[in-house]
Amino acid sequence: MIVDWMLTPQERENPQATIDDHRSDGTAWSQGNTVRPLVHGKHYMAELHARISAMGEGDRFYFTDWRGDPDEQLTDDPDSTLTNVLVAALERGVDVRGLLWRSHWSRLGYSAEGHLQLGVAIGEAGGECLRDMRVRARGSHHQKLVVLRHRDDPTRDVAYVGGIDLCHSRRDDEAHAGDEQPETRLATAYGSTPGWHDVQAAVTGPAVHDVETTFRERWQDSLPLTINPGRWLSSKVQGESLEPRPLGEQWPAPPAPDGAHDVVQVLRTYPHLAPRGFDFAPTGERSVMNGNLKALGNAEKLVYVEDQYLWSEEVGDHYAQALRANPELRCVFVLPLVPDEEDPLHRVPQLYGRSLAMSRIMDAGGDRVAVFGLSNEAGLPVYVHAKTCVVDGRWASVGSDNLNRRSWTHDSEVAVAVLDSRGSLDDPAPADSFPRVLLRTLVAEHLGCEAEAVPSDPHELFDAMVACADALDEWFAGGADPEPEPESGVRGRVVRRVVGSRPHVREQLAAKVPARLADSWRATSWKDDARARADAEATGIVGRAGVSGTRPPGRLRRLAPPQLNRAQMLWAPMLYEKAFDPDGRPPAGA
Repeated sequence: MIVDWMLTPQERENPQATIDDHRSDGTAWSQGNTVRPLVHGKHYMAELHARISAMGEGDRFYFTDWRGDPDEQLTDDPDSTLTNVLVAALERGVDVRGLLWRSHWSRLGYSAEGHLQLGVAIGEAGGECLRDMRVRARGSHHQKLVVLRHRDDPTRDVAYVGGIDLCHSRRDDEAHAGDEQPETRLATAYGSTPGWHDVQAAVTGPAVHDVETTFRERWQDSLPLTINPGRWLSSKVQGESLEPRPLGEQWPAPPAPDGAHDVVQVLRTYPHLAPRGFDFAPTGERSVMNGNLKALGNAEKLVYVEDQYLWSEEVGDHYAQALRANPELRCVFVLPLVPDEEDPLHRVPQLYGRSLAMSRIMDAGGDRVAVFGLSNEAGLPVYVHAKTCVVDGRWASVGSDNLNRRSWTHDSEVAVAVLDSRGSLDDPAPADSFPRVLLRTLVAEHLGCEAEAVPSDPHELFDAMVACADALDEWFAGGADPEPEPESGVRGRVVRRVVGSRPHVREQLAAKVPARLADSWRATSWKDDARARADAEATGIVGRAGVSGTRPPGRLRRLAPPQLNRAQMLWAPMLYEKAFDPDGRPPAGA
């Protein structure tokens, strides 16, 4: 039964939520949807560009993002920037509304000023894009959702939910050569144009209404956009709006497409805010966590996860419990080879959090657990930013949420859980179901094969991924049996950390930058130098590995639990608990 996999309204544990109110059957999900996976930002942004460009008078475009860069191109056309595309839509009569996290300053590598610029441009064209600071200390609004509603043709309505922000570095594809508008904060070990692996889900059918409701609840909430006096004053000085204009009345849910068979449940995380919370979630909502745990409780053969972070004892214990309960269960995790930031105050606490989760999971599952990272053909690590999970080829989740306490309790998150309604829900779904198509697409890329060649048997799939990674690790190690590097847990050679060069070698480095970037590359900082050095180091690693033979197919590299030294363990646990993985639940007894 569907209720065995999906949350009931009561299991959301948020009676003030309005997301399920429009259904008369008392369920917390919608049936008759079609969901498609969009793997990688280049494909997602191209589709989004085409869809927005086809919108007209009276249509509605709503979006929420952790980061939205005004100059990010949606296609190869230099004029297809996010700003230009949305302003053009407003000129055609589209109602454009956006909510962006009011992040830290750009001088710290974040996007507060860029969000202000995007908001000004949209506002001057007649729309509204606001910066939202309704977060806990050290928290963020991390949702990534887009809703397109069409006044005269609801069959064209679509919603996008997943991990892909409309910002720099995200417009990569399966080649993982990177976005030519790279993310400046990412660790320099990823090179000049970091490879970026990500997933978005495209939803058509009645569930579009639920994604839209998630936007509307937050837009219409009575909690001020900021109660920080400094931020409030800054907004007033800059003439920034802090009062959202009313939205038009919500239209009915779009119809089910012909032959649609996807059950979709929209899951969210909202923190407990004090002294006053959201109208629609006064003590927060943790349906992302509850939904994942309910699906995990059904796992029998294979749980497949791709995630930016895998942290915390709590997360590790849940997977460990599932592995102990079912001796046939296998678990696969695909994570970044290298943390997103390289300075010790960021890198080491992240590795500590990963060690907490991985050690518990691997202690419970042994060789039934495999943890991988990705390395592209140039020898550089690929940053895994996807947040997706597939359970037994029947249930899948795609969203903004990571596997850590922060995403489950503290930040705002959104995901879609998808269950194919055909056949017995005790068995894998048909081969053309969303969960199985998503799984085949992702694994085929990692194995370096066609989707049709991915084993359908879950244990054979697990074994194929392990064999692929073992062969590639051995090749990178020059034919030797690789040992994991203690701190990172990476087996074989990989670019991990790079330092900048002195000015007198910059001319030498310029010759090693990829040819497609040569005209625009200029070494203006130590980070520019370090990224060029990473490109050069990766070239050397691949060259030395090639001496032992032809590179095996695929991109998978094995990861072991990180092992921190005694000095790191004196400070990393405290910083991890306080800053990296805080708990956003109400205090005990509240």
